[in-house]
Amino acid sequence: MNLLCNDPSVEVIIFVGLQAAGKSTYYHTHLAATHVHVSKDRMKNARNRDARQNEMIIEALSSGRSVVVDNTNPTPFVRAPVIALARRFGARVVAYHFETEVKDAVARNRLREGRARVPDIAIYRTSKQLVPPSFAEGFDEVRVIAPLPVVS
Repeated sequence: MNLLCNDPSVEVIIFVGLQAAGKSTYYHTHLAATHVHVSKDRMKNARNRDARQNEMIIEALSSGRSVVVDNTNPTPFVRAPVIALARRFGARVVAYHFETEVKDAVARNRLREGRARVPDIAIYRTSKQLVPPSFAEGFDEVRVIAPLPVVS
């Protein structure tokens, strides 16, 4: 069921990439003015982060606003519910794949402080699960974002 007219200007962007690949930085630099930011990292007190994420996406799309889902989103299984939700609203669905070497993500992660820093094992685990996004999943567009340089 389509809950919104097929407005080509409304989109759901799904970020795909390792922790510390530069996803949030990219959002704040390029998309913050036009897209609602939905990130499980910002849901520390939510009992069910998937449900809260869906609520936030629905809120934005219901008001005609575009969304960025800023998580690692490593597998088609994880991405499928977000793609299905976007389709229910008639939104365009775009994947942004952040290509990053594990060693670079680990190095950037070590520059983070406090809760922003994740255990290295989390990056290694995500790298083993990561399946690049494809049109076969239902994306209208797949963009590859070049790796960020590691700055010490």
